[in-house]
Order: sequence, then structure tokens, then C-alpha cells
Amino acid sequence: MDPNPTKFPILSYVMSKLPSIGPKRTAADEFDIEQPQPLPQPPKEPHFDITERMPHLTDPKVVAAMNSAVADVAQTRSMLKTLGERPDHELVDTSRMKLAEIEANLSKRLEEVVLSPRPPEMEREDWRSDLAVKEDECRKAAEQEKEEYKALIALDELHEAYEKMLKDAERRLEKIYETAVAGGDAEALEQAFGEKSSEFKEEVNEEVIAILQEAPGKSVERVDLSGRQLRMLPEAFGKIRSLIVLNLSNNQLAVIPDSIASLENLEELHLSSNLLESLPDSIGLLFSLKILDVSGNKLITLPDSICHCRSLVELDASLNKLSYLPTNIGFELVNLKRLSLSLNKLRSLPTSIGEIKSLRLLDVRFNELHGLPRSFGNLTNLEILNLSNNFSDLTELPDTIGDLINLKELDLSNNQIHELPDTFGRLDNLTVLKLDENPLVIPPKEVIVEGAEAIKAYMIKRRLDILMAEEPQIMLEEMGQTPTGLVTRSTSWLSGAVSNVFGTVAGYLGGGGKSDADHYLNQQL
Repeated sequence: MDPNPTKFPILSYVMSKLPSIGPKRTAADEFDIEQPQPLPQPPKEPHFDITERMPHLTDPKVVAAMNSAVADVAQTRSMLKTLGERPDHELVDTSRMKLAEIEANLSKRLEEVVLSPRPPEMEREDWRSDLAVKEDECRKAAEQEKEEYKALIALDELHEAYEKMLKDAERRLEKIYETAVAGGDAEALEQAFGEKSSEFKEEVNEEVIAILQEAPGKSVERVDLSGRQLRMLPEAFGKIRSLIVLNLSNNQLAVIPDSIASLENLEELHLSSNLLESLPDSIGLLFSLKILDVSGNKLITLPDSICHCRSLVELDASLNKLSYLPTNIGFELVNLKRLSLSLNKLRSLPTSIGEIKSLRLLDVRFNELHGLPRSFGNLTNLEILNLSNNFSDLTELPDTIGDLINLKELDLSNNQIHELPDTFGRLDNLTVLKLDENPLVIPPKEVIVEGAEAIKAYMIKRRLDILMAEEPQIMLEEMGQTPTGLVTRSTSWLSGAVSNVFGTVAGYLGGGGKSDADHYLNQQL
């Protein structure tokens, strides 16, 4: 809770001199006759006294200015001591997921309410009033359910803000001390505390100023400020309405101004390798945006408003700290073709992901995925899927993965998958398949080493065997009905699949010509 002396030496010293806030304890409160307190140990001497290195810290004027400068930090520290320690990261992630679940359930309940038919005996106005009451009850119940999770997330965010506050306070104290060393009087110290650091003036370098001055008289469409060590972007950038491509990658930006929403013609925004912990909600007003690269930052979440960027074709949010995606991301980003989310902390993908029918590439390697939603099979245009390195978290795949009819490359390496789904043989276009470092039992190792075609052939034969084994039982259950047979009804897709990989099946079963097993398969198909 208290600032780390190593990271914040001046702040730690100043805070230690402030009077502690809280009820004072008397000797009577501390004494317990049954469990007497151990004798107090003499305090350990520090390796150095900061006042020896920074003698001005003992100046009453400097102390007074510094105490004023850290008043907000002291107040926040006191509040956090009352509220408690920072909650565990896992608990916060779970709370965020619970909030998303509650929102999803609320949407379903509201949809059911709205679509419910009007009873014939009820007047239309009464029916509408009744619907409004039910909607209100649903929302209140959802809000009540959210309260606990919201409080926990709010506590985590408060601790996060406290960390930032410590950094800002240390910079303020350094400024005050530098002023004292330079011989500043009380008025100068007060001014050093009160005014904003001149760093911002230094950060707006000449190149940025030149661009802003040039923009009004000229139609500027492309701006490349990558690798300029920028620490802030002026609000005035929002006035360059003609901008189509803006590259701010490889800088030290911690904040993107809300004015960026004014760039109505912006199609490409590159923000990779910065220090961003969040994106402004106003980013959802960039309706022309097609490419967004925010990789290599410190993003914990993507704003829900990003779903309004419906022109997005490429979104790269890899190498961040994302634990979940906006619930409606799939319903809104219907034009997305490439989605890169590698090296994050994602535990699941929203059900709406299956609605991005245009998706061609999905990269979610190095996450903490526990599985995929069944709606995943709707991504029928997906060509490249990388699910590698989710390690012990990913243990199975949904059977709907067999519906990815255009899938060409699939990487499942470094997971804990024991069995491929029986529908795997449907992946006719799959040519690259990586299954390294999985405890696979089905298919067996001797089939895996033969490659993708052999694996598909094995899964097709396995599917046939399962259907044939189930046929007698099904026929017994269907006595009295026309015995059309389960295989005849269920394996129309297998005939096309087997025709594509028939040579592989024959090779796998042994022999160059048609074996008895081949004849058996043909009979069944």
C-alpha cells in the first residue's frame, strides 16, 4: 500500500513523515495478559539516509511544499487501507467474465420479453405497459446481480489509479526539489508544485508542430510519426480532417486524445509498441477505419465502442493484457478479415465470434483459452487458424470445427488435446496441420506422422465405423418405421469427402489396388 522506497524514494520519505490516519491505539488496547506481545525489536538502520544525499529535504519550506503535493496520494492511501488490498488478478478476470455473462443473459431475457405475443384478451396499451414493467424488472435484477462484481473491479481500478498517482507524485516532488536546489524561494516552490510540468512543451517536438501548422493550408492524407519517442499527441491532431493514414507506432504514448474521433476519413491507424493502457471510447466514431494496429501495448480491455468501427478489415491487438473481448464484437465487425489476438490472457471467445463470416485469419496463440464456442463452426470462410500454445488450458475442440470447409492451415501445437472431433474429416481443404506436443490418442501417433491427408482419412473411417456400430440399435428403436438406415441418412457428406481422399484411405488400409476394405466402404456409401 505504501510507496516502494526503491521506486519512489522521495515520495516514500515524505509519506513516512506524514501523520498516520486512523484511530490511535492505547497501551491498554495492545496489552493481552494471556498472549503478551514480544519485546519490540530495535529498528534496522537503513543503508543510507536520503537526507544525506538530498539535504534540502530537511528545509521546512520544501517539506511544506512536498506535503501539499502529496495530499491526494495520502488521502487515496488512507481510503485503500480501509477498502483492502488489491484483488487477485484471476478474481478480477472472473468478475469481468461474469459481467459479460450477465449482459448476455439480460439481452436474451429482453429479447424474449419483446418478442412475446400479446394475449388476445389484453389491450395493446396495457400489453405495452406490461412489457415495459417486465423490461424494467429484468434490468433491475441484472444490475443487482452486477453490484458485487462491479465493486471488485472498481477496487482493482482504484489500486491501478493509485499506482499512476504514485508516479505522478514522485515527478512532482522531483520538480520541487530541483527548484529548491536552484535556490528558489517559497513562491517558486509553490509555483513548481502548482503548475504542470514543462515536459509537455518539450514533448511536442518541432516535427509535430510543423505538421499542425501545415495542415490548415494543405490536404494532409498521410502522417508518419513512428519512432519519434513521443509521449503525448496534441488534441489539435483531430483538426486534420483529411488524414487517411496515421502511424504513431514505436513511441511512448500513454494516452490517445478523444479528438481523434474527428478524423472522419481515417482508414489506417497504427499505434503498436506504445504504453497505452486503454483506448478512448471515441474511437468508435472512426466509421471509415479499415486497419487498426494496437499490438505491443498494455491494453487490459478493448472499448465496447470499437464494435462501431464496422469498416474494420484488420484488427491486431496482439501482445497486450486482454482478458476478454467485447461481447458484441462479432455482431458488429461483419467486414473483419484478419483478427490477431496472440500473446494475451484470453480465456474464452465470445459467442458472437461466429458471426464474423468474412474472417479469413484468426490468431489466438499464447493465450489461456479453455475452449471454443459452438458458434465457431459458422466461420466458413476461415482459411488460417492458430490455436497453438494455449498449453494446459485447451483440452478439446467443438465438433462444429468440421464445418470450417475452407480451412487450409490449422496449428494446434502445444496444447492438451487428447482427441480430435469425429467431424475432423470434413476439412477437405486442410493442407497444413500442426499437432506437436499434444497427448493425442485419437488419431494415434502412427497416423499423425503420415500428415494431414492420412489424419483426415482416419477420421472419416472412424466416423463410418461409429455410424455402422450405432445402426443396429437405431433400427431396433425405429421398429415399425421405414428402415431407411442411419448410414443412408447421415453420410451424404462422407461420399464427397471419401472421393477426395480415397487414394489416401486405400494406402492407409494397405495395398495399391482395391482391397476388401475398400469394397466394404463402397458398399456402405
